[in-house]
Amino acid sequence: MATTTVHLLRHGEVHNPDGVLYGRLEGYRLSDRGQQMAQRVADHLSGAGRDVVAVVASPLQRAQETARPVASAFGLELATDDRLIEAGNRFEGSTIGKNPAQLLHPRYWKLLWNPARPSWGEAYAEQVTRMRAAVEDARRAYDGHEVVLVSHQLPVWVTRLSLTGRRLAHDPRRRECALASLTSCTFTDGRFTGLHYSEPAGDLLLDADPVPGA
Repeated sequence: MATTTVHLLRHGEVHNPDGVLYGRLEGYRLSDRGQQMAQRVADHLSGAGRDVVAVVASPLQRAQETARPVASAFGLELATDDRLIEAGNRFEGSTIGKNPAQLLHPRYWKLLWNPARPSWGEAYAEQVTRMRAAVEDARRAYDGHEVVLVSHQLPVWVTRLSLTGRRLAHDPRRRECALASLTSCTFTDGRFTGLHYSEPAGDLLLDADPVPGA
């Protein structure tokens, strides 16, 4: 039987002193601590002798910067897959994550009619479709080995919900997907058979995630 592991890696901490919900905006790089997180993940995977044969990242800068140390640790060229990008969000560029009281303003009410979809951005189901396709393509391409896909909190989380047969609608405060965390999905002969969550940079987290979902 061929066992394949697809590691979904969330990017490290971003330099974001203003608490902007940056979404898909350009120019948001890793902070110094975020770079430490990325290296910690690289050391964790390579030190454990993992059979990583490919590293693929979202096109956004923070994901690319998180992926590079991992690719370097295994002597691999970094690949990019647009399907791993952050969720679309119409609050992008605002500071609502830092100050949610802003949602009380009437100008935002038209975006809040269906939190279960969610109505303010890319639907959970659409994220799952593109993410599951990226995971399946990676599984097929690197069958019997391990591959690291670097993405973002919400796309990783809804993919996990989908793989484990749970409802996509959820409370964002209950996501288990910290910065630089690994959601490792195991497939046996092409069939999903297990999931393991880990935080190789857990000791660096502290207050590092003031704007969840980014």
